[in-house]
Amino acid sequence: MSGGWSAWLEALPAFAWPWAWLALPLPLLMRLWPQRAAGGPALRVPWPAERVQPARAGRLRVSPRLLLPWLAWACLCASAARPQHLGDALPPLRDARQMMLAVDLSGSMSEADMRLGGRVVDRLTAAKAVLADFLDRRDGDRIGLVVFGQQAYALTPLTHDHESVRAQLRDSVVGLAGRETALGDAIALAVKRLRAQPEGQRVLVLLTDGVSNAGALEPLKAAELAVADGVRVHAIAFGGEGGFSLFGLQVGGGGEQIDEATLARIAGRTGGRFFRARDTDELAGIYGELDRLEPVHGAGPVVRPRLERYAWPLAAALLLALLAMAWPGGRR
Repeated sequence: MSGGWSAWLEALPAFAWPWAWLALPLPLLMRLWPQRAAGGPALRVPWPAERVQPARAGRLRVSPRLLLPWLAWACLCASAARPQHLGDALPPLRDARQMMLAVDLSGSMSEADMRLGGRVVDRLTAAKAVLADFLDRRDGDRIGLVVFGQQAYALTPLTHDHESVRAQLRDSVVGLAGRETALGDAIALAVKRLRAQPEGQRVLVLLTDGVSNAGALEPLKAAELAVADGVRVHAIAFGGEGGFSLFGLQVGGGGEQIDEATLARIAGRTGGRFFRARDTDELAGIYGELDRLEPVHGAGPVVRPRLERYAWPLAAALLLALLAMAWPGGRR
């Protein structure tokens, strides 16, 4: 029985602004307000002066021309009070990480020394494929995207909408931010975006294939900013030995060397990990290891949204007002 009562009570609307009901007797108060001049009305109202007519048996008969405007006013007050209902319970979001992905778009990312699905592809194409799979496994994380070359740009703010991050990553091309590598600027920009997030959840995953040779900030100086703001940096040095593809065969070439020592120092100072990936399988394994290092926590509390229902009494007030106007004698 108690369960039935609780369900009945939940079906009743709650009012966000209940003080709006104080306006309900306002027309009556204005009607009773002392007249400003002898014989003149205190306030002109859209209903006739005679409100109640005596019935033959001594009972009071309420005129519809009086009742309809009052009902319309009551509905307006109900709409102003903002009636609300609790909606269905939503699946709880997981309490996970605030994670920025920083992806290198410098000229060296066009090196075609990776294999993906049995064919030779450039480094950026391989990185996009592995990152897309990584995003699928980070349900609950808020993820943002920074790309960098000669300059660093934030393409996506921290968001639960991983599809938008995936779309921005898919549309990124080599050279979009310049052909050089501003590693320090990319770290600093990501740290700035993470600064306001909860402590312990600030994570930067940095993927690059070159040496910092541009930008206003040295990588190790940017690492100090990350330490000061509690941002863990996981650095990934990605790339093969360079070269080019000839008749389907990979020919080695003197590809640009990766500054592994600097990346390792950045990761070590910030409490993160340094990884080296020479092919897509190693890169996929690294992102699997990041899932272990930065696990997605359990689900948070169940949330029931409040649904606004003010439109219903507002529509009822409009219909009642139109009916009052259409009633015989109502236009007076």
